[in-house]
Amino acid sequence: MKKIILITGLLIGSFRLAAQQDAHFSQYIFNLIYVNPAYAGYKEEWYLQSFYRSQWSAVPGAPQSFSAAADGTVNHDNVGLALLLSHDKIGAQSNLAGYVNYAYRIQTGDSESSRLAFGLGVGCVQLGIDGDKLNAVDAGDAYVPAGKQSTLLPDARAGIFYSDEHAFAGFSADNLLTGYMAKNKDHTLITAIPKPHFYLAGGAVFPVSDGVKLKPTFLLKDDLAGPTNLDINGFVLLNERLWIGGFYRTAVKLYPKNNLQPDLHQPSAAGIIAEIFATPSIRIGYAFDYSLNKLRDYNYGSHEFSLGFYLHKDKRGELRCYF
Repeated sequence: MKKIILITGLLIGSFRLAAQQDAHFSQYIFNLIYVNPAYAGYKEEWYLQSFYRSQWSAVPGAPQSFSAAADGTVNHDNVGLALLLSHDKIGAQSNLAGYVNYAYRIQTGDSESSRLAFGLGVGCVQLGIDGDKLNAVDAGDAYVPAGKQSTLLPDARAGIFYSDEHAFAGFSADNLLTGYMAKNKDHTLITAIPKPHFYLAGGAVFPVSDGVKLKPTFLLKDDLAGPTNLDINGFVLLNERLWIGGFYRTAVKLYPKNNLQPDLHQPSAAGIIAEIFATPSIRIGYAFDYSLNKLRDYNYGSHEFSLGFYLHKDKRGELRCYF
């Protein structure tokens, strides 16, 4: 009984955090379109990818996420286009979102791989909650919805992204309209409204020896309300075919946030990530996350799978884009 109560309490706490923070996923580092619309067209080839994430295995109502994206370039690689779809579910709450993304890519040096891109994404988000999955302590509680409810809200995302052969850096923001539109829309939906999130990412690739390259990266995520999250990643590329590495994710205190309790536990996790080119056109990835907090005793970790496909892969089959 104590075990069930503890799991429920931890999940509720995480649910409150998820109401402020976007869904976690680990393989964004292989396709930054999920966090930055300016990344659209970076690979300069039409690329399709999808991933599925099951977080905190064995915990009832734990987060589950599915996303799919397609991106490529037009106009002599000066314009990037992308379509992004995502579905996140945690407990009784679900979010379904779709965005069309545009990136204007400017060559900044003699090398064609040196680009500065400005991106914008527009779309909509469907927020839903299934009241049948909730058990009210008090019968007739107005804050526990009856049956399924949903609402549709317009949204936008924006970003800037720089890349060359050796490094990348980007800054982006999403959920720019949902909060504002929800306040001005007459509805009775009782669910968390996504808040604007801001992302700062960067990384580089270094040759170590023949057939071996090293890629350290980071991602900083903040919503101006909940804890600021920092991902630190390290990867090794073997023979231009296999990425393998690990990451550490934790909360950091960059600046004072008066709404956070001073003794709030800093959530953290660590894990491993791998991606392989099964063929010159197909990429397959897997990530395993392990919680470094009390929840680790009550779940089997988080599992994430990805599958990517180049529509018209370079005939040489060479890996030309490391980010």
